[in-house]
Amino acid sequence: MVRIAVDAMGGDYAPREVVHGAILAAKEFGVSVLLVGNPDAVNAELKRHPQEGLNIEVVPATEVVGMDEKPSRAVLKKKDSSIVVATRLVAQGRADGVVAAGSTGAAAVAAQLELGRIANVDRSAIACMMPTITASKPCVMVDCGANVDCTPQMLFQFGLMGSILCEGLLNYENPRVGILNLGTEETKGTELVKQAYKLLKASSKLNFIGFVEGRDFPMSKVDVVVTDGFTGNVALKTAEGIARMISVALKQELLSSLRTKIGGQIAEPAFQALKNRIDYNESGGALLIGVKGVYVIAHGGSKHTAIKNAIRAARDLVNADVVKKIESILANGTTGSTP
Repeated sequence: MVRIAVDAMGGDYAPREVVHGAILAAKEFGVSVLLVGNPDAVNAELKRHPQEGLNIEVVPATEVVGMDEKPSRAVLKKKDSSIVVATRLVAQGRADGVVAAGSTGAAAVAAQLELGRIANVDRSAIACMMPTITASKPCVMVDCGANVDCTPQMLFQFGLMGSILCEGLLNYENPRVGILNLGTEETKGTELVKQAYKLLKASSKLNFIGFVEGRDFPMSKVDVVVTDGFTGNVALKTAEGIARMISVALKQELLSSLRTKIGGQIAEPAFQALKNRIDYNESGGALLIGVKGVYVIAHGGSKHTAIKNAIRAARDLVNADVVKKIESILANGTTGSTP
């Protein structure tokens, strides 16, 4: 049985929504869940739900890293915080993966300190599943915020790890890898992306298709989008904003007249399906890749559905053995070199 450690105190709605999501995950996915946090608070929430037959354990942690705290300082100072203890359970072999919905920075720091990076990985990165026009085929964007300043070698490694993620987790065959740029011509872009282009193009380990634009990945023209953390985070937040805008605007239009209200009722199943495709609650969270363990970072505003799906994502990563596959590919020091 896959064991997932969950930071029960992280996120805007912890511990209530986190505990609720963990119970749903244990019931639906058959995983063992270790809820890490204040025992009194966590047990009080557990009592609100039936747990018969579920494998759920409470692991004590006396401290919490707040969203307003400086991640590096807080993680180093609060050794018994829920996010650190949850991560440590993976390092100790008591859990196979961790889910955290608190501070993204704190999660990244805790992972670096407790798990460490995979050999020959310069920096860990955040990978996000981005919805596309093909409902069953999201693309993976790396990096979505962990590294603002990158080197060409780091972008090369992001491409490798993203490709392995697509193959292992999403079962894509020979995933297409592209670098996010302001044009598709080889002469366009910053020196960073131009040098990264050379590294990815020269690699026999990747199906590199060149530069891609921001409009390409939503249309399923690429499977792995490689970018630095600054650009990736802007793209991610823009996509989230557009998705919310479409949802609100569509609702406004449907309620604008009796005719559109009737039409909306008829088309409601299609609208719900569309909502599920662009809702972050359905994907569960971002994946921290490049560290020696499975790590899923859920949205800070996650409620029980998002937590449940984050645990599902962690389980799938464990079953796909993605960490070992990345270790294997990078074992020989594959960091790229400018041809």
